[in-house]
Amino acid sequence: MEGDGIEEGLESATSPLLLGDKSTGSTTTSNQHSITPVLVFSTFVALCGSFSYGCSVGYSSPAESGIMKDLGLSVAAYSVFGSIVTIGGMVGAILSGKMADLIGRRGTMWTCQIICMAGWLAIAFAKKAWCLDIGRFLVGVAIGILTYVVTTQASISPIFDHRVFSACHGLLVCCGFAVTYFVGSIASWRALSLIATIPSIVQIVCLFFVPESPRWLAKLGHEKEFEASLQRLRGTNSDVSEEAVDIRDAIEILKQTSAETRTLELFQRRYAYAVIVGVGLILLQTFGGNSAVSYYLGTIFAKANVSTSSGPIIFALLQIPTSVATVLLMDLFGRRTLLMVSATTSCLCLFLVGLSFCFQESHNLKELTPILTLVGILGFGCGFAIGMSGIPWVIMAEIFPVNVKASAGSLVVLTSWASSWVVTYTFNFMLEWSSAGTFFIFSGMCALTILFVW
Repeated sequence: MEGDGIEEGLESATSPLLLGDKSTGSTTTSNQHSITPVLVFSTFVALCGSFSYGCSVGYSSPAESGIMKDLGLSVAAYSVFGSIVTIGGMVGAILSGKMADLIGRRGTMWTCQIICMAGWLAIAFAKKAWCLDIGRFLVGVAIGILTYVVTTQASISPIFDHRVFSACHGLLVCCGFAVTYFVGSIASWRALSLIATIPSIVQIVCLFFVPESPRWLAKLGHEKEFEASLQRLRGTNSDVSEEAVDIRDAIEILKQTSAETRTLELFQRRYAYAVIVGVGLILLQTFGGNSAVSYYLGTIFAKANVSTSSGPIIFALLQIPTSVATVLLMDLFGRRTLLMVSATTSCLCLFLVGLSFCFQESHNLKELTPILTLVGILGFGCGFAIGMSGIPWVIMAEIFPVNVKASAGSLVVLTSWASSWVVTYTFNFMLEWSSAGTFFIFSGMCALTILFVW
């Protein structure tokens, strides 16, 4: 993740923010602009990528029973299919920065959505497991790149900071997640994969009407196109001269720091605290069980005798208002407090799920298993969304100085995808080993998160 990946951190180049601060960690330019239709439309088009990401995460749960039945897949084979999207995500994360530098954000989003459509079509018409896996891998590559490009889109406007844009990104991910669960309850897995191409088609068409990133044009030295793109985003009556100077200065700083910095410099002693915090939060976020619950929610509910049609839909729909509430709560209480509350809630709810499976396995009070599992999973979904879902990424964008921001971002993103692969691949085997033990382990990781954040 290079190049564009450190644009947003230029304002905080002097020192990283403290975790205890309630500041948003973003400095807006003194030149405030109104929200223009082009800006809103550009933001909407970018967030179609977030919706695509939500669809890819939510797909494996409603499709599991249908795919295993129609193609005769074993648990091991389906675990490969479910988790290989994270391998693709790792590849996409490595390619993302270079692609954005070479062909711009608009060109990168076009390319990604074409790859994403190819992946969904391969899944829809698959006759063998290898075709499924190739399709799922391609979707992973696309969303790995899109996640990066979408989150850097915040830099097109001084009215957006990381907190607000991350919340919008998270909200659209939840919407894609919810829609996939809802449609998956009434449509076949092949039809669902075809429906998942719709956000890609929308973004491909709409990108024809979106201006290219002014920062990328400034980087290439295309002055006329740069000024025209900036003026179009800000409105014809806006004075963009001050912002244009700021962007040019930022690009110069970017070139200097990129020339002076090497990836190995990230591992110097002075950056150790920031690296431990960034990587540690992402590892704990993943090993706390969120990936497993998101990818295999239908399996969990089926094992607990909870409705696999209504249960996942309720879970997904609850994520939407919770994501909106997170933005307001972050202003009121700050990051550390929300992370502590989120980790504590997740720990208790996952312990409740583990306890419910204990009742089932011991045949004592097993009639309580469906109720306790539903309450626990829904509580975990809300608790996780309040803090652990998005705040680690907001913190990651704030704590690294500009000269190591690109390499740090790459390290954190790769850590996220790699740890997600471990969890999503092993989860079905863990569930066969012990359902209760699996959720007690996840609960323990959330308890460790409480200590880490404290």
